[in-house]
Amino acid sequence: MLQGVLSRAPAADKAVVKPKRAPAAEEAEEEEGDGRARGKRQQLHGGGSSAAAAAEGEGPETRGLRLLSLLLRCAEAVAMDQLTEARELLPEIAELASPFGSCPERVAAYFGDALCARVLSSYLGAYSPLALRPLAAAQSRRISGAFQAYNALSPLVKFSHFTANQAILQALDGGEDRLHVIDLDIMQGLQWPGLFHILASRARRPRSLRITGLGASLDVLEATGRRLADFAASLGLPFEFHPVEGKIGHVPDAAALLGPRHHHHHRRDGEATVVHWMHHSLYDVTGSDAGTVRLLSSLRPKLITIVEQDLGHSSDFLGRFVEALHYYSALFDALGDGAGAAEEESAERHAVERQLLGAEIRNIVAVGGPKRTGEVRVERWGDELRRAGFRPVSLAGSPAAQARLLLGMYPWKGYTLVEEDACLKLGWKDLSLLTASAWEPTDDIDVAAATPRHESKET
Repeated sequence: MLQGVLSRAPAADKAVVKPKRAPAAEEAEEEEGDGRARGKRQQLHGGGSSAAAAAEGEGPETRGLRLLSLLLRCAEAVAMDQLTEARELLPEIAELASPFGSCPERVAAYFGDALCARVLSSYLGAYSPLALRPLAAAQSRRISGAFQAYNALSPLVKFSHFTANQAILQALDGGEDRLHVIDLDIMQGLQWPGLFHILASRARRPRSLRITGLGASLDVLEATGRRLADFAASLGLPFEFHPVEGKIGHVPDAAALLGPRHHHHHRRDGEATVVHWMHHSLYDVTGSDAGTVRLLSSLRPKLITIVEQDLGHSSDFLGRFVEALHYYSALFDALGDGAGAAEEESAERHAVERQLLGAEIRNIVAVGGPKRTGEVRVERWGDELRRAGFRPVSLAGSPAAQARLLLGMYPWKGYTLVEEDACLKLGWKDLSLLTASAWEPTDDIDVAAATPRHESKET
């Protein structure tokens, strides 16, 4: 596994392998787009079958070390703008890597493709930030399908859903009989049927349940709303869905989310408003981090639930690359352990790696992040929420218990759960992958002060 290989990197490369911080994202390409991309890579790579010939007699660990060394050398060359040297290393990586091979070969295949795209974009001088709108329709369906496969192969998606849902249920213990959930990136709404089930099983059912879902496409949002409405109706729950096309940081004020008659102190009586965001690196969700913080302060929800990837948003190119290599090596390692040898499961794993993980890798490496525009970004959302007048709510009770039960359902070992600073951290072996946290407003919110200070710029 590449994680093990990373810990045994050659001395020349170990100085580079320091966990810094990194994230971001890009959408997966169309099938026909893959063919065009392969053609461009062939032109960029040139020839080079010597690497494959030299690797014929190598063992898996030696091959993994060779791939790691090549990836790091290429990333260093890109970081120093030595594009010719980087280009000369790409054929060797392409010869040794494969999206259908061992874990190190699969990781290297996606990082190699991303480096190739980065070199090409550097030659062209094109560093466009990701747009959210192109992810609508067909691409949204592919991502949704991949998320469903990921949900079957790994506990990460279920961890995000279960933990947030339990925190929301705890927040309703104050006696509210109306619930309004604002999902900052609802996608297909896969999380909410589980919450509906629990609410419907309670002795005191909610009198009102509504969801405001934000997303890229109004068509996709409306389809999600119809599915959720049908499911709620089957359980006998009163339900409303309000689609908001766009990004949370671009929403002008809280009234657009609460509804025209329910702004700020004029909410529906007895209604608890909850904001949820499951962070990923496929595309930019917030639009403006500063605008997002200000809106959350103005909105003043009873609870904010966030599930974040344990990847930073700043650092230089090499720092982002190295941390991403550590992070996604762990994710691929976990998928390799969790996915069986059956053809169907192998196909599902490939869909997850290509549509989700590979797309994120490409964005981090090739694009440099979903906000490669010089715009300031929040580095740690917890710090900003504290400044904006929120305090952490401990997840040590029912959310932690549910998370432990969830991990017990999976037969393979390696996943870890750590309670830290009122948060829950789900990891693979010694590396934290996701952090779940919940936040409630304090009594002294200062909306005017809600301007991010822990900021960074993409490079």
